[in-house]
Amino acid sequence: MLIHPQIDPVALQLGPLAVHWYGLTYLAAFALFYWLGTRRLHHLPFSRLSEWTRQDVEDILFLGVLGVVLGGRIGYCLFYKPGYYASHPLEVFAVWQGGMSFHGGMLGVMASMVWFAWSRKRPFLQVMDFVAPCVPTGLAAGRIGNFINGELWGRVADPSLPWAMLFRGAGDVPRHPSQIYQFLMEGILLFVLLWLYARKPRAQGQVAFAFLFGYGVFRFVAEYFREPDAHLGLLSLGMSMGQWLCVPMIVGGAVLWLWCGRRQAAA
Repeated sequence: MLIHPQIDPVALQLGPLAVHWYGLTYLAAFALFYWLGTRRLHHLPFSRLSEWTRQDVEDILFLGVLGVVLGGRIGYCLFYKPGYYASHPLEVFAVWQGGMSFHGGMLGVMASMVWFAWSRKRPFLQVMDFVAPCVPTGLAAGRIGNFINGELWGRVADPSLPWAMLFRGAGDVPRHPSQIYQFLMEGILLFVLLWLYARKPRAQGQVAFAFLFGYGVFRFVAEYFREPDAHLGLLSLGMSMGQWLCVPMIVGGAVLWLWCGRRQAAA
């Protein structure tokens, strides 16, 4: 059995300024998005569209950061602790206390991309096809931050599991390092599959909906190894809140992917 290394969450202390590892993972996520976005400009159909430039990547990144932060925080408050934040509305703004939701962040990014598509007069699905393959590496960086902080640990594991791990604050029982599972599935594996899938011509919208479906499936599976939120526990059908939020992603992603393909065939 392994013991989670007690890594100082502060990576660098410069006088009164503390640079946290979690903040660095966010910076890494944004840097990876920018680098991959510039590579996407050379992929079809964007390489044939003169209106797509490096400036678009920068603008998408800026709007995406706003969407992630605002959507992630609002989503956490609405999905996971609506009663608490209804009674303590000012704490919605206390982001330093933690509490971000991927599903809320995704909705925030989608809203920001609606604005980008409208302001540039470009098809929304084309914009989402551009963005989708650049996202999983950022998710991977975030899961590394979760592991460094020793948070969002997994469910109790069999002590004979070679990589079962003791997390401080999680009792004296071995647990699945679910942050690493999510890093590998939602981050690395999803990135490889989606990047390769996006390299060939696809019906408009299919790359975006492949991401929606793929993330939903990988997150749904990972939730079986991740400890549910203590104040929620398991919900109907023995599923966690994270799994229930993934169900519409899986169903919607599959249905809309098929719809995009049939729409192009009909055209």
